[in-house]
Amino acid sequence: MKARFFSSTLSATTMAAVISMQLTGCATMQMGSTDAKTVATGSAGGEVAENANPQLERCATSLGTLAVIEDTSAPWYGILTGQMQLGSTTPVLKLLVQQSNCFVVVDRGKAMGGMMSERALQASGELRKGSRFGKGQMVAADYSLSPSITFSNQSAGGAGAMVGGMFGIVGALVASGLSFKEASTLLTLVENRSGVQVAAAEGSARNVDFNLLGGAVGGGLGGLGGGYSNTAEGKVIVAAFTDSYNNIVRATRAYRAQHVKGGLGTGGKLRVQGGKQ
Repeated sequence: MKARFFSSTLSATTMAAVISMQLTGCATMQMGSTDAKTVATGSAGGEVAENANPQLERCATSLGTLAVIEDTSAPWYGILTGQMQLGSTTPVLKLLVQQSNCFVVVDRGKAMGGMMSERALQASGELRKGSRFGKGQMVAADYSLSPSITFSNQSAGGAGAMVGGMFGIVGALVASGLSFKEASTLLTLVENRSGVQVAAAEGSARNVDFNLLGGAVGGGLGGLGGGYSNTAEGKVIVAAFTDSYNNIVRATRAYRAQHVKGGLGTGGKLRVQGGKQ
């Protein structure tokens, strides 16, 4: 009987341990975790934005339709998608633009292939009647928004020595893994009918990255410095683009068209020798 009682007790203990492990595993999964977010937060549906960054500029009325166009042959794009493996900037920019309500986003990226495939199916007669995928349905992009990035990743340098001197061995350990990740971004806004650039704006951000003996410092230090060593570059780039976009919105609010005597594209005022008058 004693042996049977012991076996029963062991079984119950084991089951409790398994249940505890399962519950612990579930508890570590956090949907909507703030640690995983960038400054581009929330969602957008039409002109309604939910949980958007309060620092993002907004417009009461939209200024027109806009497509985000990346130069995938540019050196910065190769670094972003190759060396840093962060992917395209388009999804983040499209979220910011729609949340701001300053422009209506139209897709000119990979989703365009899906749209054209549906039209090909319609033309072949495969779609049901009433699908309404005929010509004249797509919306024109009034403007194109083009991004670019300048990367910078600076080590602590003098700051590391200062921290080590102030806090001894612990300070030296932290300072040895301290770096300032910076990014400078540029957005240009082009009016598609004329090809005229109507606005341009830079943006920047800095992220202090703490590492201790090769690992990210957790707890208070991680939260204090934004020390997410695995994603710090991505977070600082998103912050810099948010800054750029805010500056674009401010520029368009104060927009006044440039004027050239005689009209744009008629030769200009800076004449060259041998040119026709």
